[in-house]
Amino acid sequence: MMKIAIDGPAGAGKSTVAKTLSQLMSYIYIDTGAMYRSLTWKALQTGTNLDDEKALYELATNTNIHFQKDNSQQKVFCDSFDVSEEIRSPQVSSYVSKLASYPSIRQLMVQRQQEMACNHSVVMDGRDIGECVLPDADFKFFLTASIAERARRRLAEMKSQGYEQQLEAIRDEIIKRDEDDARREVGALKVLPDSIVIDTSNMTIEQVVEKILAIIRED
Repeated sequence: MMKIAIDGPAGAGKSTVAKTLSQLMSYIYIDTGAMYRSLTWKALQTGTNLDDEKALYELATNTNIHFQKDNSQQKVFCDSFDVSEEIRSPQVSSYVSKLASYPSIRQLMVQRQQEMACNHSVVMDGRDIGECVLPDADFKFFLTASIAERARRRLAEMKSQGYEQQLEAIRDEIIKRDEDDARREVGALKVLPDSIVIDTSNMTIEQVVEKILAIIRED
């Protein structure tokens, strides 16, 4: 079994690269960001106080988040609801980093993610995969890109989903998200000594995937 960790900031292309890579290698893809987004979505739906870590932890322990293949797509379910689109909303995006910063929430999520990876070859993406979730990963990649490029990609993604956003607002949100993620007490965003860093600013998804495959094959 092989474990591949892909970390990096928002908009660096982690999820798309991880999905494509997992399909090409016939591995299980685990989108850890979608797990935190799903819990954030449920907290907003239920009116749970996002400043109350204890209440959020209680909510998390009673929430079932799972992934399901639908042809070439991977759907995200929170309890019995398909939340694949809802969790990408601007509202969820603005709160997910706050929820993900709570140590008890991260501990619970990491445990669940490790259980998912226990019996399968996996590609897992997030912000602390190489350090906290899969410290024994066979390969640890860190994808990055310029803030301008990440904002451009995020704007295109939001427009494709029907959300109207301003580029400057998205850029400011990304900068704040980076700062919040880097300052976390647990699971902070960082480049590890054994991370393989790839700047995707001027690369297509196909080029990034091919580069990762070449590195894996060379090993």
